[in-house]
Amino acid sequence: MPDSAAPVPDSAPIPDSAAPLPGGAAPPGGGRVPHVRRATAGDEEVLARLDRAVWSPLHSVQPRPEEPYEPFFTERSGPEQHLVAELDGRLVGYVRLGRPTELAANAHVRQIRGLAVADAARGAGVGRALLRAAVEEARRLGARRISLRVLGPNTPARRLYESEGFVVEGIQPGEFFLDGVYVDDVFMGRPL
Repeated sequence: MPDSAAPVPDSAPIPDSAAPLPGGAAPPGGGRVPHVRRATAGDEEVLARLDRAVWSPLHSVQPRPEEPYEPFFTERSGPEQHLVAELDGRLVGYVRLGRPTELAANAHVRQIRGLAVADAARGAGVGRALLRAAVEEARRLGARRISLRVLGPNTPARRLYESEGFVVEGIQPGEFFLDGVYVDDVFMGRPL
């Protein structure tokens, strides 16, 4: 991306298109290809159920969701900040992409603020397709880099991120006390 590229606001629309894997490679999972699209307000209930179903202290610093449940979309994180993945016509995952802060000084950065895949869709390339779509969306928005945070014990997620070019940029040892254990907060990022 040229140095003169100006960041585009978070509210810019995400194209409604498939996110094919580079090189035309078939994903794992029997050749089924996830379709990635922009979330809509109508996806809220399915996304909320998915989020509750995949909750785990392996990747969440929030307590287990309990009724009455909070809305999935919020004022700060609406459908426009989410890409969703469909497999065989069913919504099976999402990635939330936003700015790490509201400061103009880092408006050139986008941050993955959540990624979830339904248990039944694991191993089908859904997480990878969502991650690649988030990288492309960050580029489209004018970002120069993309970052994320992941809990230290979440080895599968860390391997996925590393395989897509993310590197560890910092670790906060014992930052969270989860499920009776102190857990590292790992910062990862990559240039775009």
